Amino acid sequence: MTYSGLQVVELPMLHPEKFVKLGIDPPKGVLCYGPPGTGKTLLARAVANRTDACFIRVIGSELVQKYVGEGARMVRELFQMARSKKACIVFFDEVDAIGGARFDDGVGGDNEVQRTMLEIVNQLDGFDARGNIKVLMATNRPDTLDPALLRPGRLDRKVEFGLPDLERADIRSVCTEAGMYAIRARRKTVTEKDFLDAVNKVIKGYQKFSATPKYMVYN
Repeated sequence: MTYSGLQVVELPMLHPEKFVKLGIDPPKGVLCYGPPGTGKTLLARAVANRTDACFIRVIGSELVQKYVGEGARMVRELFQMARSKKACIVFFDEVDAIGGARFDDGVGGDNEVQRTMLEIVNQLDGFDARGNIKVLMATNRPDTLDPALLRPGRLDRKVEFGLPDLERADIRSVCTEAGMYAIRARRKTVTEKDFLDAVNKVIKGYQKFSATPKYMVYN
């Protein structure tokens, strides 16, 4: 999970005057991509909280409607609501459900998905970068998205959310193991010795398996 990448959303909402002074436009939107469970939604909510902005979350599959024009209408209403707020972050989760690359195979359902995606593009073009709206989109499959979404002036930034690296995994494992020592000793608090013992156990465990082919492939 990376917070620094989303400062491009937070800074212009907290300090718009800095961008005006420099004569530059902040990004309208950011694409957050990475495997499930890496904190994309959590961090989007955190940015909304830090900027005191209204947070509107919509899942891409919810915009896939069977009636012609329904998905596009929902998108228009969503942005109309966002414009009525003092500050608003619109978060499209699983955007690949509607934002996939366009193709024409004559299937009505696919055409409706494309209409919905085009409405999102129109809405991205329809508000000021220095205005009260910022758009975040999340996906596990950035390679499948329509290039139209990623053009300058729409989703100007991409932020990768990777799986925890070995250091973060170490920290979590050490904390868990230290807690286990305290539980076994029937204590309500974790001591320094618990942490030292946990560090010794966890690091030795990694060293034991780090040379095996399976471990090397996994990491």
